[in-house]
Amino acid sequence: MKNCFALIPILLVIAIMVGCQDQTSTTAKAHSHSSQQKDHDKKSKPNKTQEEKKQKDQLLAQAKLSAKQYDYQKAITLLKQSGISENSDIQSAIDTYEKQKKNLVTWPDNSKIPHLFFHSLIVDKSKAFDGDAMAQGYRDYMVTIDEFKKILKQLYERGYVLVHLDDIAKLNQEGKMVYQDINLPPDKKPLVLSQDDVSYYEYMKGDGFAKKLTLDTGGYVTNTYVNEKGKIIQGAYDLVPIVDNFVDKHPDFSYQGAKGIIALTGYNGVLGYRTSKSAYGPNSDKPNPHIKEDQEQAKKVADAMKRSGWAFASHTWGHLYANEVSLEQLKKDTYKWRREVEPIVGPTDTIIFAFGSDIEGWKQYSSDKYEFLKSQGFDYYANVDASKTSWSQLGPDYFRQARINVDGLRMRGALTGINDVLEPFFDVERVFNSS
Repeated sequence: MKNCFALIPILLVIAIMVGCQDQTSTTAKAHSHSSQQKDHDKKSKPNKTQEEKKQKDQLLAQAKLSAKQYDYQKAITLLKQSGISENSDIQSAIDTYEKQKKNLVTWPDNSKIPHLFFHSLIVDKSKAFDGDAMAQGYRDYMVTIDEFKKILKQLYERGYVLVHLDDIAKLNQEGKMVYQDINLPPDKKPLVLSQDDVSYYEYMKGDGFAKKLTLDTGGYVTNTYVNEKGKIIQGAYDLVPIVDNFVDKHPDFSYQGAKGIIALTGYNGVLGYRTSKSAYGPNSDKPNPHIKEDQEQAKKVADAMKRSGWAFASHTWGHLYANEVSLEQLKKDTYKWRREVEPIVGPTDTIIFAFGSDIEGWKQYSSDKYEFLKSQGFDYYANVDASKTSWSQLGPDYFRQARINVDGLRMRGALTGINDVLEPFFDVERVFNSS
């Protein structure tokens, strides 16, 4: 019995020790759980420093693109209004762009800016030049993809930079057309680029041209093309995506984001889509059961093109000789263009006359046709004159510019010594594909 009482203190000590160990274990587990929760919280919440770095890098990238395209003021304003302008990297970029902006010079004569234009590019020469009734027309009025890419490269190497017509001249608040300052480095020269008839007409089917303009999975403008096996594929098979890709690699080929002007008729629809209600509606000779979907898709493509720096122009709905048709015919055609094409590409202030024609001679516009077109919102007019490298006319409330056709006729003329108008732009012998 005495020995039993002697064991009690020992058992109490053991019990206390076990309790302490349990409590220590529980505390350790709780502490461990708390640490794990904190680690989880750290992982689940973005690191503030990383977010700030990401924001800074995005701002610097946006500003860098604007600066490369000679819009230094846009780059500087973006960085100054960022909220982190005191950051050393941001401040360094601002200082750099302010210095580079001072090195720009104003183009001395906006009346002497050239304008080159193309038609659809030939993808497959064997199909285009297969001896049928269309082959000679393609030989005369088109160039191949390979030729166009060589031309782009040489234009860039010679210091040309793409501008829009409203970079050259613009209506002021009083409605007067006035020249605008184009500020570029001393070794750069402004150039307007356009493409006619981007409708992928029915007659071109099977002749080695792209089928339409469309959007890829990333929302970028591309072409669909039917290859030699009859398979529909996507890629850069015409001027628009080729220029897009070139400017992506060489952003300094574009002045403040400008690319080119797409001149559209309407009688076969636009951009490869059979969108014309009068030509493909339910009461037409060739109804398109998918006309609604085609109109919607064409609008999506046009919107994407405008966002990426392209502009649209009327080429007249029916590809008219504007100088030969009556005023009444011109009115009917213009109303049809506005009804069927404008809802897809949006309002335009530019008309590029088909067949290189014009509504008047070289003197300032004053005819009824001009008064009508002006009333329809057209401020910019373009014809064709390849007798000189540039020609334009600043009217009281309009700007008119001549374009040079770059095609088989013009290049063969250069090779045979008939004309040398293309000489300032590229070396025809290095470009021309005799096949």
